[in-house]
Amino acid sequence: MTLQAKLDAFKADFEAGKPPYNVPPPVIAVMRRATAELKASGLAEKALKAGDKAPAFTLKDPEGNDVSSAALLAQGPLVVSFYRGVWCPYCNMELQALQAALPEFAKRGAKLVAISPQTAPNSRKSVRQNELSFPILSDVKGEVGAAFGLRFSLPDYLVELYKSLKNDLPAFNDDPAWTLPMPARYVIGQDGTIVYAEVNPDYTRRPEPQDMLPALDRLAR
Repeated sequence: MTLQAKLDAFKADFEAGKPPYNVPPPVIAVMRRATAELKASGLAEKALKAGDKAPAFTLKDPEGNDVSSAALLAQGPLVVSFYRGVWCPYCNMELQALQAALPEFAKRGAKLVAISPQTAPNSRKSVRQNELSFPILSDVKGEVGAAFGLRFSLPDYLVELYKSLKNDLPAFNDDPAWTLPMPARYVIGQDGTIVYAEVNPDYTRRPEPQDMLPALDRLAR
């Protein structure tokens, strides 16, 4: 089953209010409204795209070690996935799919990192829960996400919904601002040029890991 098929199956059950989710229709309506407004904002079209230079970054892994894009790019191409956090089931499914595709990236000489605004303890939970072997990096205050054009502020009505669901982003991210990155996937060449970019304001839509392999093959040639 493809990643998107798994996401679609989860979404169907979640929005139908099936156990164990039991989500009432008004909650689904608010989430749909927020996604529609983010799509209509045009923010995704302003994010970095193929042909742009990727911002250099240095972020900490769950153990507090610095991981720099420059050091990774010195070894080969870099695959970067921006995700919302361990609290997001769609993100966890994507991380699992990326883990499964890791041998294909390695075969092409590429490294993989995933970036979210969550704190180190939550990143450690991401690693444990999804059995990951690639670096999960904490983007404090969402600054790297902003540099890629991905960060957005949640509308007030969505903040209130998250609060009612005990989804406390300021605690998850150690940041009072209610911001998140749009889910995004990039392939960056060793010269820092983005050769593949997929940004989607709809968090229920994610590209397949295999979609990046042609870009990595071109870099290998």
